[in-house]
Amino acid sequence: MRNDRLFIGLMLAPALLILAAFYGYPMVENVRISFTDLTLLKLKKGGDWVGLENFREFLGGREFGHLLFNTFVWLTALSVVLRLVIGIGIAVLLNSPVLKRFNIATLAKLAILVPWATPPIVAVIVWRWMLDPQNGIINQLLLSLGVIDDPVAFLSDLRTVWPAVVTIIVWNTVPLVTLAILASLQSIPAELHEAAGLDGATRRQQFRYITLPLLRPTIIVLGLTSVFWTFNNFVYVWLATGAGPGTYTNVLATETYIRSFVDFQLGYGAAIGVVMALMMALFGVVYFWIVGNKMAGEEA
Repeated sequence: MRNDRLFIGLMLAPALLILAAFYGYPMVENVRISFTDLTLLKLKKGGDWVGLENFREFLGGREFGHLLFNTFVWLTALSVVLRLVIGIGIAVLLNSPVLKRFNIATLAKLAILVPWATPPIVAVIVWRWMLDPQNGIINQLLLSLGVIDDPVAFLSDLRTVWPAVVTIIVWNTVPLVTLAILASLQSIPAELHEAAGLDGATRRQQFRYITLPLLRPTIIVLGLTSVFWTFNNFVYVWLATGAGPGTYTNVLATETYIRSFVDFQLGYGAAIGVVMALMMALFGVVYFWIVGNKMAGEEA
């Protein structure tokens, strides 16, 4: 028994060392820097210890509420909910006999892979070109249909900039949700729906009482990972708007970059990173606590 434990420990040691080197050390170093006034201009000298000053300045700043609202509501909540709803809808459509009847099921599955295979940087550039007020195809289409009278600067107008950014995120990321939901749908035994149909259940009732409950584990995992990934995402907002116009679309991730590499305040930027990590850790605990209690209540 003792030899087995020693053998298991030796086998796990390389992986644990890699985790400590690539995850543990950067995390500890980031926390240490967050308590200093380190700047890019004083890297060799190192920063002086300032205690909780960076956290007090950030959490008590006027921009904190604005950053929190943009990050939680616009960037995370709206895009994740839309991603899950649209992903489930497309997966149900791809799994339906309608597409198979017209022999376009395979073509539709290949088409859904195109946005997913497009790198986020390329996706943002393409969408910026499409949304351009002068030459963008979307403005030309809306003008030709009479929907708008003048071109709209989607990425600089306060009324349209967030919907435009969320559209780019959802377009680029919904295929992953769709494919995961589709795989779960195809693992549901057809006999369950056939038996429900014989008992007189409509398609809507079958979806509500059979399909959705069986999809719940997949939706929970996708929801959690989507929130983590979107909350920390920097690429879409920065490349689409540069956190503008002004600071209108500034989120926590872009604020971290601006403070660290534009204003050179590495200590302050590290403090924002620590706050973001604590927020996501708290979210993960609450999320699993609520979902775990709900599932335990249903099984009881």
